[in-house]
Amino acid sequence: MKNGRQVIFLVDDNMANLTAGKTMLREYYDIFSMPSGAKLFELLKKITPDLILLDIEMPEMNGYEALEKLKADKNTRDIPVIFLTARNDPGSELQGLNLGAIDYISKPFSPPLLLKRIENHLLIRQQQTALQDYNDNLQQMVQTRTRQVVALQNSVLSAVTEMVEFRDDVTGGHIERTQSYLKLLVDKLLAEKIYWEEVSAWNLEFLIPSAQLHDVGKIAISDAILNKPGKLTAEEFGIMKTHAAIGESAIEGIMKTNADNDFLHHAKLFAGTHHEKWDGSGYPRGLRNSIIPLQGRLMAIADVYDALIAVRPYKQPLSTQEAERIIIEGRETHFDPVLVDLFRELAPQFALVAEHCNAALQNKLKPKASADSLKETA
Repeated sequence: MKNGRQVIFLVDDNMANLTAGKTMLREYYDIFSMPSGAKLFELLKKITPDLILLDIEMPEMNGYEALEKLKADKNTRDIPVIFLTARNDPGSELQGLNLGAIDYISKPFSPPLLLKRIENHLLIRQQQTALQDYNDNLQQMVQTRTRQVVALQNSVLSAVTEMVEFRDDVTGGHIERTQSYLKLLVDKLLAEKIYWEEVSAWNLEFLIPSAQLHDVGKIAISDAILNKPGKLTAEEFGIMKTHAAIGESAIEGIMKTNADNDFLHHAKLFAGTHHEKWDGSGYPRGLRNSIIPLQGRLMAIADVYDALIAVRPYKQPLSTQEAERIIIEGRETHFDPVLVDLFRELAPQFALVAEHCNAALQNKLKPKASADSLKETA
């Protein structure tokens, strides 16, 4: 618009029609008149009109050809076009409308009728633009709100998982590392299109963070068992094993009011099935093979690998090479063979994650008092 007025292009090879049209419309709109389709496209490089009045019968480039060219360009295809023509047969009108014209006015035209048609179409255009702006703003607001909700969700989640790790003081950094291992595996599945039908439907924005809750059931295990300075008895191990079912049950309770939440769906499967084994000897249900949800099969590798390289009161940490060997030996017994084959390719990256996360954890702990001094003051 110029000075708040809407801009109309009038294209006609007849100078009398151009003069009459400009005289008729200039009181209400800023009018640019041109005698050919070529001149139209020259001016479109500089100015975008609100509407184009386009004659059909012009030499070199007729109105139909000009309209097709307009619609083929993303910068001009949304400009409304009204055909002006001396033709009055239905076939010509239909052809113009099929090409994308919004209206078809026969010459000679009535000035009041032309003005009203233009007014109506510009009003419709304004309403469409306003609606599109509203939808764009609404979408942006929804995206902003979603990011805020996700950020809040992740903050609460981090607080819960940190509380679990704080109680289980032998597994510091476990949750961060297993998330990183999991992402390596999932990215590899996507890249290789393995288990594609299932994995391609996952929203990784929910999947990866939800893995933080895989050990949430440990919050119900007593400190005496969770932090026992030695190997667990059979009875104690039986109690420890309940953490998978407890975690699953806790998440199910939340899902009663959020049944369609993808985040909770993944979290439940991670919590309830990450200790199942490919050969059916795992817990809590003794599931086997592909009956075990893919989330649980993935987490089994990430969880065991991290347990092997971590310090425990009853064992020294294994090297990443030893952990790699044990995972590979568990192919078709403990672990999904397809996932083990992928892990074999990713093992060097697993080792780098372990090294990076452990270094970050040590830096985080440097300013703090030692574990022994804390025990002495407890």
